[in-house]
Amino acid sequence: MKIAIIGAGIGGCAAYLSLKKRLPKPLSQSQDHEYTIYEAYATPRDFESPHPLGETHSASLVVGGGLGVGPNGLRVLQRLDEELFHDAVRAGYPYGTMKVMNSYGYTLMRMSTRGGSDPEINSVSMSRHAIWKTLRSRIPDGILVNKRVAEVVANADGRNVIKFADGSPDVEVDLVIGADGLKSVAKKALFPAEGQDPGIVGIGGFVPLADISSHVEAGAMNIVFGGNGFFGYAPSDTDAEAPNRHIPQGVMPPGKTVMWWSSYAIDDCPNPKTINKEAVKQDLQKRHGNWRNPVIQKIIDSVEIETMYPVWTTPELPTWERDGVVLIGDAAHTLPPTSGQGTSQALEDVECFSMFLAHYLSQGYDSKSPTETETEAVAEKVAISQASKNYMEIRQPRVKDILNKAKRMENKKRNFSP
Repeated sequence: MKIAIIGAGIGGCAAYLSLKKRLPKPLSQSQDHEYTIYEAYATPRDFESPHPLGETHSASLVVGGGLGVGPNGLRVLQRLDEELFHDAVRAGYPYGTMKVMNSYGYTLMRMSTRGGSDPEINSVSMSRHAIWKTLRSRIPDGILVNKRVAEVVANADGRNVIKFADGSPDVEVDLVIGADGLKSVAKKALFPAEGQDPGIVGIGGFVPLADISSHVEAGAMNIVFGGNGFFGYAPSDTDAEAPNRHIPQGVMPPGKTVMWWSSYAIDDCPNPKTINKEAVKQDLQKRHGNWRNPVIQKIIDSVEIETMYPVWTTPELPTWERDGVVLIGDAAHTLPPTSGQGTSQALEDVECFSMFLAHYLSQGYDSKSPTETETEAVAEKVAISQASKNYMEIRQPRVKDILNKAKRMENKKRNFSP
């Protein structure tokens, strides 16, 4: 079976590793299924973040560049590969508390971010690049093809077709995994709808912990609400000398870097390519300048703005699959950052679909003889269809519930004052 994964981000890399681990081998071939990951940008395994620790006063190109992985997402990694799980935790900062404050400096509540059982584990904050690199390092370079996909054609009666922007020959595959984000090309094979800009923009980045260490609580993610926006910050790495820093439990000493992000309502998001960086910085300082939080004041005084982006969401799709084209992560459901579940839900998508596909492939292969090549291909197509439908039936209600809760939180970021 030929499997194409579009997008070599977190979801795409996790999809390859999960399918590779779980799918039974074809009966009629001595080799495994054929996997290819298509990625528009060069992403070698030694690719480094554009913001190393020496340049952490800049805002990241990707709305903060930081993220949180909940216990549910971490458990997906653990079930996939115990060593991968520990490497991911080691690359970030475990936190067991979310501290919610207002712009006047008062703590409103403290919530546990621990979860799971046997035993409970913390959530982990980290740079987007750190978790991506942990996954990417386990994928052979030969699996990735540096090509921009222009179109995916879903075919009910045969193989699906992938067309490329450079005009190179089309490729036919049995299964397409669309892991190419909000602007997904794979999604356009199912629906032409674009993402929706809800009038919220985000900006964020990283700053050295040394500048604010006396004001940052160990083991906590901090979110601050005001009448005119929202600000969040948390350590993004653990002290390199800390024992057991690969285990997401307890309170660890922070490392060298703090990630931060700010979101607020705006009538029109400026074009990221032509943004007036100084004007955005001044607006950030004006918006949060009176907030009684020393960490926020340090950050807005020192940061250099690179860009800002709308916080996009995806219109609710009636289906995430059709004729062997399956959407995962942001391609299927772009959750707002407020959910804290974007990465974890993409990982759950991958695990759910790969397990269903492995189950139905095993059933199909068990009923065929090794010489029945043609009927084996039919069994694979049936298995893909069954797995896709079960995947969607299981995942859609859960994601919808998370999205609804996040939308209620997102509304708190809008300006409350006239």
